[in-house]
Amino acid sequence: QVQLVESGGGLVQAGGSLRLSCAASGTILRISAMGWYRQAPGKQRELVATIISGGRINYADLVKGRFTISRDNAKNLVWLQMNSLKPEDTAVYYCNALVTTGGQSSVWGQGTQVTVSS
Repeated sequence: QVQLVESGGGLVQAGGSLRLSCAASGTILRISAMGWYRQAPGKQRELVATIISGGRINYADLVKGRFTISRDNAKNLVWLQMNSLKPEDTAVYYCNALVTTGGQSSVWGQGTQVTVSS
């Protein structure tokens, strides 16, 4: 069984920064991609950023230039550096990984709350 554990959320003022971390553990043959999604109250979960094993990165337009995703493939870690935070970035942030164990599956973390005050 594969688990993802996020950390690093919290309360920050607008314009501030936070760094989220996510660690994957369990019986893992390969992680094809890791990423971050977020869900604000009353809204659908949306993509924030993803990074595949080869290094290709995709950002949502709303966070381009402010957020940076990075990954340690050997240690199954992924980070999200969030700068110039805005109140509209307030959401629960979820880590996601596309994991190959026996088959391939999409695994989610439990989420970490990010609150940006104005």
